[in-house]
Amino acid sequence: MSSTSKKIFLTMVVVVPFIVYCVYYYSMMIKNAPYRYSDFQSLSIQYGIKDSLVNKYDSKTREYQYLNKRDSLVKLNVRLTDDDLLYLHRKAADLGFWDFPSNETGDTTGKEKPVRYIIEFKYKKKSKRVVFDSNFVGDPKLIDANKQLIKEIDQSLTTAETRLKNNK
Repeated sequence: MSSTSKKIFLTMVVVVPFIVYCVYYYSMMIKNAPYRYSDFQSLSIQYGIKDSLVNKYDSKTREYQYLNKRDSLVKLNVRLTDDDLLYLHRKAADLGFWDFPSNETGDTTGKEKPVRYIIEFKYKKKSKRVVFDSNFVGDPKLIDANKQLIKEIDQSLTTAETRLKNNK
């Protein structure tokens, strides 16, 4: 067998099956991904002191309410665009939201009342809901990821509210 024949044989036996397997494996992973944006239905967030989660947003109903700096309740009908929702979906995926534990509550027996956040992404077949307290004690990377996702959602809502006010 010549040197060229050996290289062709080695390529056919090792490299080609490896490439075929990779294509098959990753195509199945993408196809069966549990949280695909094409299946996305809605995003909701609630936050406030544990007893009263007054601040809320639901992308399905577009109802947004929050307490402003003067402690008065503001109710708006705010629409997040598809680009905003896609951005938040991708940000959640980047931060590993799908792998977060669903219960990240801290100690609520102390004098200081922590802020509780409930974030939920709903899809056709699945949904992911995370309860996060601001005093949660755990992996610092997990806490940072939660805070960053909350910040991104809040920033998107603020941008959408600004758009709404500018269009009036």
